[in-house]
Amino acid sequence: MARKTAIVCGAGGFIGGHLVNRLKEEGYWVRGVDLKENEFGNMNADDFVLGDLRDPRVCAALFDRQIDEVYQLAADMGGAGYIFTGDHDAAVMHNSALINLNMVEEARKHGVGKVFYSSSACMYPEYNQLDPDNPKCSEDSAYPAAPDSEYGWEKLFSERLYLAYARNYGMNVRIARFHNIFGPQGTWTGGREKAPAAICRKVAMAEDGGEIEIWGDGKQTRSFLYIDECIEAVRRLMESDFPGPVNVGSEEMVSINQLVDYVCEIAGKTLRRRHDLTKPQGVRGRNSDNRLIREKLGWEPSMPLKEGLRRTYEWIAEQVRRHEAASV
Repeated sequence: MARKTAIVCGAGGFIGGHLVNRLKEEGYWVRGVDLKENEFGNMNADDFVLGDLRDPRVCAALFDRQIDEVYQLAADMGGAGYIFTGDHDAAVMHNSALINLNMVEEARKHGVGKVFYSSSACMYPEYNQLDPDNPKCSEDSAYPAAPDSEYGWEKLFSERLYLAYARNYGMNVRIARFHNIFGPQGTWTGGREKAPAAICRKVAMAEDGGEIEIWGDGKQTRSFLYIDECIEAVRRLMESDFPGPVNVGSEEMVSINQLVDYVCEIAGKTLRRRHDLTKPQGVRGRNSDNRLIREKLGWEPSMPLKEGLRRTYEWIAEQVRRHEAASV
């Protein structure tokens, strides 16, 4: 029996690198593609193309053989420090939309069996996420649309793009809305990192009894999903008959202050907090609603947030130690 073949767009990134590993474990032949190589060496694809998916010629060249599955995770994105300043809105929309327009058309031309698109919880309406204790993020709450960022608007557009190709061309698509995926081998510094990585870094760099800066009042709420759980959900979705969109996230909602408490406990440190209310914060509350994924896939995440944070903190603390040693 011939090996299944897959293209992973965004394979140089955090989730993409882990997804390549999973597909390889399952016996796939995998071609990764990205603008950059994975900065932590998570580069296990059979073939890795260093290329710009905004260029249709790069996208077309990926299909020099029969491809069974495409996983489209490539996007211009980052944490709150990148998405919510407003300084990158045009690039975020232009770059990500071009990537999706190019890849969905090439997948159509080459008769790809299944196409996965990674959407985001950022596409949910801001008006349903104003109460930090009771956010509404069920899949059917997406409309009337009112995302809180251009990143969210682009994700919503691209969802509709893939669904339109499914309707008009019979494309077999799968769409997942990711909720704050975290874990080792993800961006942890530089401005594009997400909250768990940023907090782990700040705690790791602080002396016991010292002070760290927290963006906002710390009462904003989120849920965070460990990377292994995310990859499991993606594979289950692809193997199912359900197209989505479906939430892929945790229902273990915590405030940012609670998240800091957990990381400090893991690190064995007592730290003061300085809250900066001028920094980007995003919506007041967001939590995954997993009723649909339980119904359609019979699955939900099982790893407690603290365990995922422990694994992530240990990895980031090691990165901090190496960085500090190299700069001495």
